[in-house]
Amino acid sequence: MTTLKRVVITTPVLFLLVTFSVFAMMAAAPGDPAVDLAGQNATAEDIARVRAELGLDQGFFTRYGDWLSGALTGDLGTSYSRRQPVTELIVSRIEPTLSLALTAIALAVVLGLFAGVVATFRPGGWVDRTVSLVASLGVALPQFWVGMLLVMTFSLQLRLMPATGYVPLSEGVGPWVAHIVLPALALSVMPAAELARHVRSSVLEVLDKDFVLTARAKGMATPRIYVMHVARNAGIPIVTVLGIRVAQLLGGTVVIETVFGIQGLGTLTVDSVLGRDIPTILGIVALAAVVVLIVNLLVDLSYRFIDPRTAQHVPA
Repeated sequence: MTTLKRVVITTPVLFLLVTFSVFAMMAAAPGDPAVDLAGQNATAEDIARVRAELGLDQGFFTRYGDWLSGALTGDLGTSYSRRQPVTELIVSRIEPTLSLALTAIALAVVLGLFAGVVATFRPGGWVDRTVSLVASLGVALPQFWVGMLLVMTFSLQLRLMPATGYVPLSEGVGPWVAHIVLPALALSVMPAAELARHVRSSVLEVLDKDFVLTARAKGMATPRIYVMHVARNAGIPIVTVLGIRVAQLLGGTVVIETVFGIQGLGTLTVDSVLGRDIPTILGIVALAAVVVLIVNLLVDLSYRFIDPRTAQHVPA
């Protein structure tokens, strides 16, 4: 399946399926947003008025159709609780989440690739066993526990990093790094560990191939073997795993932002779910769906860059 066909087919399906599912779950959840917004002493008339203002007195499919038609034109609706356009609300919260996610991705790639490749130098040695043990722990440990451990160690005991909050990059590189490094590290542990395991297994598999053994027999240096033969042949499974983990980082930001008190999309999601703010939830979900689609497309394109022979055989 070509990239263009994949875009045409998956974009509407993914968008409709994800947003409709979330809309249906929020509609089926117990409680009434109008009751919460009307206040404790609200009368039945007050609640009915709020329901009419929010459009909650209309049918399920009518409400979803109205939201979808607006979303397709860039209008994600108005937040129930904040009475602010959802688009503006997301834009105001996206910088901390974007900084956190990109920093965590960079850390995961660097740590995962380095640990996975180093482990293959002496398979079965103490470095290999250590990497395997640490990677297994990294996959198993909950992200919120890792975050709290980092806070207790580097913030409360050593007092090297701030425990909570976020400082924009525009206010200085130093303050930004000080506030982003701990949450990004906590968020990157799981994808880095998973990547290290797959890098190790993929590289070891390629090292057993005949063309690598032939290169060794000819006296080719080990670094050159890794660059010329191992990197490309082991790249496809590694990129696949990385693409999956990058998409999962979006869910991890919800937990990490809550632990570190970062006012990004993660905390906005939690507040919106607790307040049954359906337009805001749908806007965040729509954004996440677009990000996942873009990541999948980049992974698809990377297959052709790593090995052009896979251009006609890339998984759909």
